[in-house]
Amino acid sequence: LDLNQKVDCDILEGHVDALLQKIRRKYREYSIDEKPFIVIKANQGPQARGFLTLRDTKDLKNLHLSQHQENQTPYKGELILQEGIRTHERINDVVAEPVVHMIDRYVVGGYYRVHAQLRDDEGLAAPGSHFVPLAFASQAHLPQLGEAPGRHEPNRFYMYGVIARLAMLAGKIGRAHV
Repeated sequence: LDLNQKVDCDILEGHVDALLQKIRRKYREYSIDEKPFIVIKANQGPQARGFLTLRDTKDLKNLHLSQHQENQTPYKGELILQEGIRTHERINDVVAEPVVHMIDRYVVGGYYRVHAQLRDDEGLAAPGSHFVPLAFASQAHLPQLGEAPGRHEPNRFYMYGVIARLAMLAGKIGRAHV
């Protein structure tokens, strides 16, 4: 897309509106009491970074107008629209997102990406972020069997590992259908 062109801005606005409507329906279906948002990323492969968080198509119009007022060059290229997911993890009251490293299907480690100046609805891969190792009281790879739920700290290594494996599988399935 060339965001200098009105027709391309209209196309982007249509896609943003359709995705937000779809997410809002799912939020209602699952009784999620948060305002949905999407992130627009420049399609640069694994290095794709979000550059805009939107909760409404009006936000997109305001951005386009402000770029022309400030003589900034609007983006030109492929864009990825993605559902925004809030980061609920905190380290010392600062928003943190887990990053998991895998070799093949095995989780081998990870860290938290932490950024004191950003909110829980912004990507933390930005200048000013720092990294904190994932610390675990227990290095067990499985849940504590036989223990009452909620009695111990959650095994984050296990939880993040399950999510990472599902994401890896979804990525493989998605590439197989392209």
